[in-house]
Amino acid sequence: MIKSSKPRKQRFFRYNAPMHARQHFVHSHIDKALRAKLGIKRRSVQISKGDTVKIMAGSKKGTTGKVIRVSLRTGRISIDSLVKKTAKGKEFNVPVSASCVYITELNLSDKLRAAKLKLAQQKQQQAVRTANIGASAIVDTNIDVKEKKAEHAVAQVHNK
Repeated sequence: MIKSSKPRKQRFFRYNAPMHARQHFVHSHIDKALRAKLGIKRRSVQISKGDTVKIMAGSKKGTTGKVIRVSLRTGRISIDSLVKKTAKGKEFNVPVSASCVYITELNLSDKLRAAKLKLAQQKQQQAVRTANIGASAIVDTNIDVKEKKAEHAVAQVHNK
């Protein structure tokens, strides 16, 4: 995104964005249970064909289904369970905004996508190990500082 907070500039950027930038517009949150199962901290991931999603907003709230089509041009997705009929009786899939859904199951048949998630999982595990080592050192120094402050306060009281 651009750094401007003006809505007009944001809309202009989104309307004229190149396709590689529009990929970020079709990211969606991952279900907490799925995140725990995969062992990743990442909240959102790009929606892909074959993912199972649940609609969070609108008249079809609560509907689940598989993603049939992802349109980067419009930023909308088509779900197999959302079907409407035209006046002539022809059925078509209703497009839904990518921001109105969350992913309940990932399609990991794409090897590159699976590798990215595995890499994110490894980074998460490494960060946890590092944080555990660093946290104990920080806690110890904080205790020493608190003890010194307490001793200093006691010494000041005795000096008066």
